[in-house]
Amino acid sequence: FADDPFDKPPCRGCSSYLTEPYVKCAECGPPPFLLCLQCFTRGFEYKKHQSDHTYEIMTSDFPVLDPNWTAQEEMSLLEAVMDCGFGNWQDVANQMCTKSKEECEKHYMKHFINNPLFASTLLNLKQAEEAQHHETAIPFHSADDPPRPTFDSLLSRDMAGYMPARADFVEEFDNYAEWDLRDIDFVEDDSDILHALKIAVVDIYHSRLKERQRRKKIIRDHGLINLRKFQILERRYPKEVQELYETMRRFARILGPVEHDKFIESHALEFELRREIKRLQEYRAAGITNFCSARTYDHLKKSRDEERLKRTMLSEVLQYIQDSSACQQWLSRQADIDSGLTPTVPVPSTTGRRSAPPLNLTGLPGTEKLNEKEKELCQMVRLVPGAYLEYKAALVNECNKQGGLRLAQARALIKIDVNKTRKIYDFLIREGYITKA
Repeated sequence: FADDPFDKPPCRGCSSYLTEPYVKCAECGPPPFLLCLQCFTRGFEYKKHQSDHTYEIMTSDFPVLDPNWTAQEEMSLLEAVMDCGFGNWQDVANQMCTKSKEECEKHYMKHFINNPLFASTLLNLKQAEEAQHHETAIPFHSADDPPRPTFDSLLSRDMAGYMPARADFVEEFDNYAEWDLRDIDFVEDDSDILHALKIAVVDIYHSRLKERQRRKKIIRDHGLINLRKFQILERRYPKEVQELYETMRRFARILGPVEHDKFIESHALEFELRREIKRLQEYRAAGITNFCSARTYDHLKKSRDEERLKRTMLSEVLQYIQDSSACQQWLSRQADIDSGLTPTVPVPSTTGRRSAPPLNLTGLPGTEKLNEKEKELCQMVRLVPGAYLEYKAALVNECNKQGGLRLAQARALIKIDVNKTRKIYDFLIREGYITKA
């Protein structure tokens, strides 16, 4: 029953609207003979109904789907979702009064959306059919609702001025197509030739609108608006396939989204097969006839490569052993390589101008606010901590506004030496303070 008392039948004894729990006579009816608790305790009798008849207690105070939810709360939840709309969980919780927003959403999604008991037979048949026709190509999903950046922001420019709420662009393809119609006016005294000319202009305009819609359909079907998601998809492939993906993108207008992905996926599979064939040919050239020997060969090859790298490192040490500063920087670079980091300190050349010594940060204001890696950066770049903190805050704020930051934007923002800007930018990217646009 709903919370509205007018949705419930009245008591046969006092005619008041029933509230749970109430009593139903098991021997009288139909229609059902219902009594409130007060009339039942008084032993109310009416016509054939006697006070010694068997009875049932009518209540919804018992669990159905969840031990913490009563049947009454289940019905109240369904009614609240029907009244407030799916997704308006705060309004649903306010109407129920007994559960929080998170509890309502979690319970509804678990028991009424994702519950297999409520899945329709048609849905199960459709899923079974899709499982039988499973494709090996990348599964295509319609483009999700793209982000909604502020006007004229970096992300808005990357999306070509697309406005998701209107499904339009700030500047459409063939943006001035309507100009040809601005002076056209059909009047009764037009000659046949002039009338036919105006009709031809309108037909041309319609063809230009069709081309505009065709281009929008290609963008929508292939998910080209959300460029970042498209780029993440491309990075799944090896570098050679990524180049092919970029080259063949212009032919996406010819194929549908699924067919285009199948085409790219087939080339990715071809690349993997060619690479595997090349590896097997290498084994054959080395006289290997089974995969057990191939594993030993790969292990020995890896060991030889490591030894070759060590000899190269030794030759570099011998080159810089006479220069203590260069040797120290080389050791720092190797430590970064061993720890899996990109070297932050380039090894200087023995010819040409020598680099300046690292900056001594002792006593400089702001040093205590830096971590060890930031101190090392300020020493190598010869940047005082106070200035570094200002540049860092400016770049981080701009990155948060734009959703990403490019090197050119960083240089225009802090306006210092371009090499120092590059080192600061790379450091902040590497440490996760900012992200590339």
